[in-house]
Amino acid sequence: MDSKKTDPAIAQVLDFWYAEDIAAQWFNATPALDARILKDYQTLWRRGLDGELDHWLATAEGCLALAITLDQFPLNMFRKKPQSFAAEDKAVATSLHAIERKFDKRLPPERVMFLYMPLMHSEDPAHQDLSVEKFEALGQEESARFARHHRAIIERFGRFPHRNEILGRDSTSEELAWLQSDEAFKG
Repeated sequence: MDSKKTDPAIAQVLDFWYAEDIAAQWFNATPALDARILKDYQTLWRRGLDGELDHWLATAEGCLALAITLDQFPLNMFRKKPQSFAAEDKAVATSLHAIERKFDKRLPPERVMFLYMPLMHSEDPAHQDLSVEKFEALGQEESARFARHHRAIIERFGRFPHRNEILGRDSTSEELAWLQSDEAFKG
């Protein structure tokens, strides 16, 4: 894709997400960050969910920006709400599309993990296996450890029990016991 025709919103998403102050909050989100992402990116997320950003799939950077928009932003914007997962299928499809086209090989290793993150968030065992494979290949042990942990939850329960209440799903007694344990992932 000609760089002059690239959607400037791609760079906006990437510049925002990889800014030092935002990167420092990736896994320790605050209400202030959640509110900022909601204010600045909810419309873009909706456009992505509705297919209006599918042209971003033409480039590695576009796929990465779309994965962040559909996977990471809703987890902040809609924390503990069903909307957090509304774009999950489209985010996974974005990751798979990028991997199939080897776009992941064109991205810096420190950035590509967010292209793989929708696979880690999927409740599909095949996506979990691919997530572990991709994160292990990156050589980032901390990310690979989290990928293996997510996969183990899906292998054990077939879903993420911490989502049950949010999504209105009944929890099994085994899931409830696990959610009360020290090994539980709370989301």
